[in-house]
Amino acid sequence: MSSLSVHKVIEQTQQVGLKKAKSSGYNLRLIHKRLSALKHARQHHDNRELLFVINEGIHGNLGGIGNADLFKRARKEELALIREYLCENVLALQDLAASHSPDISSHEKVDLFRRASQCYGQSALMLSGAGSLMPYHIGVIQALHQHDLLPKVISGSSGGALVAAMIGTRSPQQLQVIFEGGGLGGMVTQTMTEFELQTQPEKRRGLLPRMLTEEILAYIVEAWIPDLTFGEAYELSGIAINISITAANITGASRLLNATTSPHVFIREAVRASCAVPGVFPAVELCAKGFDGSRRPYISGQKWIDGSVGLDLPSRRLGRLYGINHFITSQTNPAVLWAVKRASNVGPAGKRIIEWGSEVFRANLKAIRPLTSAVTARVPWIGALNQMFYSVAGQEYTADITLLPGKRVLGLHEVLSVISQQQTEALIEDGRVQTEGQIELIRNCTMIRRALDEILMSYGQPTVT
Repeated sequence: MSSLSVHKVIEQTQQVGLKKAKSSGYNLRLIHKRLSALKHARQHHDNRELLFVINEGIHGNLGGIGNADLFKRARKEELALIREYLCENVLALQDLAASHSPDISSHEKVDLFRRASQCYGQSALMLSGAGSLMPYHIGVIQALHQHDLLPKVISGSSGGALVAAMIGTRSPQQLQVIFEGGGLGGMVTQTMTEFELQTQPEKRRGLLPRMLTEEILAYIVEAWIPDLTFGEAYELSGIAINISITAANITGASRLLNATTSPHVFIREAVRASCAVPGVFPAVELCAKGFDGSRRPYISGQKWIDGSVGLDLPSRRLGRLYGINHFITSQTNPAVLWAVKRASNVGPAGKRIIEWGSEVFRANLKAIRPLTSAVTARVPWIGALNQMFYSVAGQEYTADITLLPGKRVLGLHEVLSVISQQQTEALIEDGRVQTEGQIELIRNCTMIRRALDEILMSYGQPTVT
């Protein structure tokens, strides 16, 4: 965010009448105190004091400003105060970065920016399992990209893995060409048309096969995803993509594949494994690139299935790997979407009750799991189903900002079908619309993060580990 645009925002917010703000859940006194201290130091060009004030702590939830529910019910004056506070932080960081004052060394400034970056944390986008609702994720991605708010860390499971891989295997220039052309949605439509013409040129020209098959999935993966390893993809795109997979054996252990944990694993096989819905697609064995460039098995003999079974939204693992403390999720998992949507329609009190109930439910599941596992282990296939149930039921399916479909485009019988172009476009548009409705919140929550990234890049410092 440029200094000019930040100044403009502050001028606009100051006209609202900030003194009239009354709290609906924010600690406005704390926010205003921090704002006044930053303003005073910056306006008096007191860089040492400014350094001290910033060092007091930059984090994403000061006074509750990172709470999405509070943001929804905040008054105009409160939002103006929060916006001004965020902008003032950005200006303070930019002023320090541009300062050539001898009383603060470059080393001291870089140290501040690195520590502030670590304390403030990063944002990540998590794309859930999706089935045929996958185009909704594409709409979310396109809206975030349009506003320059697409995080550099993206995870995907099942259908979400497909979209994450589409993004994370292309250079910024290649992505720009795609977005300026027909977009990711155009890629989807073109691929399915080509598949039909190649596989059934006479019998079904213009018609799409009804059910998803292994043949269709393999064709889509090969068409959309270059044959790269996770390490190669990160070097090309600068985006840290993470793909969830679940062990096909009875243990059902989940794994998160990325350039840090599995740099030599090929992304195509990882995506196919993450999309391998049990009972619909066969389990997949991963491949990795050897030191001589050859293709070889990764964990020989181990096969993997649908990532959403064990790790739909890998927030904890992303937090540990990348210092993530703010999560945006595009949630379309057909197995849980109905429950998540119902929970999102209740008030704050209702949400607290649901959260408490969910915690109790998961605690009870954890308590009885050893007993049920011991009983069902005598019959392997029942044991596998039991394990899968606990994996699905024990997960969190929401995040700091949860983007949910607003329209019902597909019926339950269509969630594993090849959908029409009209349905694809409707889902993409719904994803775009729902994201646009949260853009201000996302921009506020990531404003300081983006400013720190720009500053660190100007100093030649890495922004994603």
